[in-house]
Amino acid sequence: MADMGLFRNAVADWTAAGADGPAGQPAAELAAELAAELGVASVVLVEGPSDLAAVETLAARLDRDLPAEGVCVVSMGGAMNVGRYARLLGPAGLGLRLTGLCDEREQPYFDRGFQRAGAPRHEVFVCVEDLEEELIRALGIRRVEGVIEAEGDLVPWQTFVRQPAQRGRDPHHRMRRFLGTKKGRKIRYGHLLAQALDLALLPAPLDALLTALDPARAGR
Repeated sequence: MADMGLFRNAVADWTAAGADGPAGQPAAELAAELAAELGVASVVLVEGPSDLAAVETLAARLDRDLPAEGVCVVSMGGAMNVGRYARLLGPAGLGLRLTGLCDEREQPYFDRGFQRAGAPRHEVFVCVEDLEEELIRALGIRRVEGVIEAEGDLVPWQTFVRQPAQRGRDPHHRMRRFLGTKKGRKIRYGHLLAQALDLALLPAPLDALLTALDPARAGR
């Protein structure tokens, strides 16, 4: 039985090869075959793997089985790729339902990409700064520091906040910057912060996205 990772890889190969050239045809056929085999009906387009990790972690904590619901979260490797992904996967491509999660500054890319692909723009859910900031704000700085300490990153964090460039900055901004200072840290903390979050305090964009994907709401 194939899994969503194979589908994501096929989609990535398809977008890299281009939709119209002969190099893209095998990847397109494989993506279509996997979508049918896995029952993929809906795709959530996110910028990167940290967003994917957070969305899937929160869904699991809410007892949501996204693959069983026909939902695949796809990391695009940057918001500027949304037009290409939306065209290939949306109504004019595989015919899948498109939803998206993005930062406020990236919303114009998503709006244009969805509009050109014939997908509704109201299916794009927007974080104020980024997903990490939403999670940090929901958890609070002290709770996030507790997660950092549990992960053995307290000394690097304390060293970071003592840097002259960080003095006087908003604590949420400093925390966001810290999570991006080491390769792989944002991905790891995307999962960890989502795991630590009180589900009663789910950030609005994530709550709206997961609610929109709920199969119980289909047809309403």
